[in-house]
Amino acid sequence: MAGRICWEVKKCNPDVLETVIEIAVGIARQSIDRARMGALFVVGDEEEVLKKSKPLILDPLANYPKEMKDLRDANVQGTIKELAKLDGAFVISGDGYVLSAARHIEASSRDIDLPMGFGSRHMAAASISKETDAVTVVVSEDEGVVRIFDDGGLVGEILMGVWDLEKIKPHIKGEYEKIVEKNLNLTMIVKTT
Repeated sequence: MAGRICWEVKKCNPDVLETVIEIAVGIARQSIDRARMGALFVVGDEEEVLKKSKPLILDPLANYPKEMKDLRDANVQGTIKELAKLDGAFVISGDGYVLSAARHIEASSRDIDLPMGFGSRHMAAASISKETDAVTVVVSEDEGVVRIFDDGGLVGEILMGVWDLEKIKPHIKGEYEKIVEKNLNLTMIVKTT
């Protein structure tokens, strides 16, 4: 799925996006089993993303050297899952380093068309993906669903469990493909057009 999304995005490494999606799915699963928790990851085009955001609190990752914030490191992934309890977005560099946490994304609803019920985290994700070359990954706090945005639009949804899409209508506009991963107990819906 990550390869399809990154195909047209210059500043998005599919391996980095895939790792972010795996972390997001882990957070979503944790939210189903325990207290609800949401998260927002902004991947790529980090210079522009940092210009269009600001810290909500003192950044817990600010004083660590970049090499200690490699997204592929299991300790960093554990830290992300703990920091996801805080409000704000994670900024992930295109090469896979967690540059910042707990960031407020300056979102604009201009030219953004979200389905009813999507909140401010989804608006921020859609907006920053429209205004930059970044791709965003959202863990929906209320639903335990992972959503991926590119160029202001929803391009992927990951539902925990194997779902019959005749009963549950995906939020993606246009044509989409359903991918069922029974061994992972996931249903992925990916925009095809």
